[in-house]
Amino acid sequence: MNRTAVVILNWNGTAHLRRFLPSVVLNTPEGVRVIVADNGSTDGSLEVLKHEFPTVERLHLERNYGFAEGYNRALQQVDAEYCVLLNSDVETPEGWLEPLTARLDADERVAAVAPKLLWSENREKFEYAGAAGGFIDYLGYPFCRGRIMKNVECDCGQYDDAREVFWASGAAFCCRLEVFKALGGFDSHFFAHMEEIDLCWRMQLAGYKVEVEPRSSVYHFGGGTLAVDSPNKIFLNHRNNLAMLYRCATSGQRAVVAVVRPMLDALAALSYAVKGNLRGAWAVVRAYCDFLRWHGRLAKERRQIRSMAVCAGRPKTIYRGSIVLRYILGKQTFEKLM
Repeated sequence: MNRTAVVILNWNGTAHLRRFLPSVVLNTPEGVRVIVADNGSTDGSLEVLKHEFPTVERLHLERNYGFAEGYNRALQQVDAEYCVLLNSDVETPEGWLEPLTARLDADERVAAVAPKLLWSENREKFEYAGAAGGFIDYLGYPFCRGRIMKNVECDCGQYDDAREVFWASGAAFCCRLEVFKALGGFDSHFFAHMEEIDLCWRMQLAGYKVEVEPRSSVYHFGGGTLAVDSPNKIFLNHRNNLAMLYRCATSGQRAVVAVVRPMLDALAALSYAVKGNLRGAWAVVRAYCDFLRWHGRLAKERRQIRSMAVCAGRPKTIYRGSIVLRYILGKQTFEKLM
């Protein structure tokens, strides 16, 4: 068994492979497998890999299973102790991997660890998808050290301390493969978005920790599949967030969410409509329709998750307040929240 494997899920990403994969091949230590799992691409990705990256292993999935199930299927075919899930639009500099695996070596309670995520187009700025470690507030809104709502900070070394966080970005997600598989991996119903946050929550309920290790930095292009205001992205984010909260939150937190979130989501839908994004507004409505349709399955999964939980309470890494309210009141950086 190889100790570490880097697995990149690809779907019609020929341009990303040509731009970013060379850095992964060059800067990944000898003995670490680099694997591209192709999610049923139709743009010739497999041929590009075969002829231009012959040292990279290839896994072929017959159709596009999405991020969640695509990785689940790919990792079932990988035998390793540690696995890095890496987006196809991530550039890795020299020395990027060793601090991550060293952190897993140092503490067996750490199930997943993230590098510092910087933006490939402006390397002085954090990248939206993960920055220097992810958190959520009591109502389920994700934010990061280095990114609150749409406010993305410059990296001035202010978050260079390794620490426990709530979630590690799926753009660069280093984990214990045994734990990933034991917890059932990502929720395949999510398709894409929020699946890594949901998994990190379940890891913490199972007694593990999630951390960020800023001695490792990678550069993420971001937004390569769906634009920020894409109706499909709005739909997936809202639906999957509600499903995650229903399955994983304590009864007290769920009660608060059930009262407050519909009002905030209605305001979000109204905001999209006022801005002329009617499809975005409808995406919020669709998200609630799917969530209600999933209710029976989610209730069953919640009972199973809670019955297996070692730590049945609220993880300490959940921010007690409302990130939306704090943002409106001018607390638009992580430092001001603490």
